[in-house]
Amino acid sequence: MTSTFPDISISTDRLVLRALEPADVPALAEMMNDEMVAAWTSVPQPFTEDGARRWIDEYAPAERAAGRGLDLAVTEFLTQRLVGVVQLTKTNWHVRATELSYIVAPWARGEGYATEAALATAQWLFRDQRFERIELRTAADNTASQQVAQKIGCISEGVLRNACIARTRTEDGGWEDLRTDFIVWGLLPEDLEGVADEMADAGYSLLADWS
Repeated sequence: MTSTFPDISISTDRLVLRALEPADVPALAEMMNDEMVAAWTSVPQPFTEDGARRWIDEYAPAERAAGRGLDLAVTEFLTQRLVGVVQLTKTNWHVRATELSYIVAPWARGEGYATEAALATAQWLFRDQRFERIELRTAADNTASQQVAQKIGCISEGVLRNACIARTRTEDGGWEDLRTDFIVWGLLPEDLEGVADEMADAGYSLLADWS
């Protein structure tokens, strides 16, 4: 049985999820320097184009080759613009489980892209890769990320107290670490039943295709 993710492309009506490419460097660097991304992730700040290039050329291929995870660029189908990133990390091939996270660029928020990309990735993991569990962890005050987890059918399983390091702006314009809780969410194959139909009723077509 395989213990690495394939080189995959996942398509929805509005999005294409694919491997990160060198041409993504400027947009990726710009996205990672956003205030909200800095506040809720451990991405180094400021995030340089050299950092983006190392992510694309070194980190992402190494994670996939080692079977630890998968990094996917989220792009608009019509414009091919980079609007986000989906990451799979801490993958356990024996129990067929992985942790999913998502980042959306500030210019693409409010369009439902995080929900669409996360659900498409979950469908692919469960149906094509035969995974049995996806885990999400959201900072206690990151309500936007929590809403995405709920929309794709995740079940809140508990709180990891004091387990998350977020960041807040200081008076001099720098960043200061802020300790908070993680909310742990679990998603199983049966949790997806009806989710795509519910989202379609809300105006989103989320049935994915992959190749």
